[in-house]
Amino acid sequence: MKMVKIYEGSYQWIMYGRDKNKPEKIIDTNQYIVRTASRCLLLDPGGIELFAPMLAAVLHHAPADEITDIFASHQDPDIISSLGLWDQALPHAKLHAPALWEGYLRHFGCENIDYVGIPDNGGVIQLENIELQLLPAHYLHSSANFNVYDAQAKILMSGDIGAGLEAPGGPVYVDNFDAHIESMRYFHQRWMPSNQSKQQWIDRVRKLDIDILAPQHGRLFQGDNVQRFLDWFEALPVGIV
Repeated sequence: MKMVKIYEGSYQWIMYGRDKNKPEKIIDTNQYIVRTASRCLLLDPGGIELFAPMLAAVLHHAPADEITDIFASHQDPDIISSLGLWDQALPHAKLHAPALWEGYLRHFGCENIDYVGIPDNGGVIQLENIELQLLPAHYLHSSANFNVYDAQAKILMSGDIGAGLEAPGGPVYVDNFDAHIESMRYFHQRWMPSNQSKQQWIDRVRKLDIDILAPQHGRLFQGDNVQRFLDWFEALPVGIV
């Protein structure tokens, strides 16, 4: 998998993904970490098949005792079925995940990690002096779903919103928005069930200062392509088979 630093200042955002070596029938995913001086947060750390390469990759940036927090945007196996293994590797860590999904996520294994349920109206993760906002993105596509916004880095980790399904191993950033649309259209129309929830999310996100929109699948949006995506998504009817 690729490792790309998408923000570097007094702390770092790092993306892992675009894996050209992934098994053919497993969807390609992007995983993220936020690394401060003495703490590390894993964001949607991936399925069980990714645990070994993800652990090895993250340990290049932080020792295990400094990996203090995990975030799961929702309940899907492609982002958090590795939970039982992280639970064994990081027994001191906290899992920040939707309160609604706790009874389901614990099926992946959660005996040691402290489950911190995110209420429907969102919350924050305080990582040293960095405050990460947990923004509601309900029904896009999960009924309890959250994004992570970093106002200092101007990054929105958007989960499935903005996802593009294409061959793995491609570019990290969208370079031609119009050409990228067809990799997104079916996914958003089929997996996003509510036009009302979509509009509520767009209205909320348009108020944020975003330089990078970082989805769970496919390429990242940067600069003007963030607004191009919001305009396209706003006009797209969703919940279509």
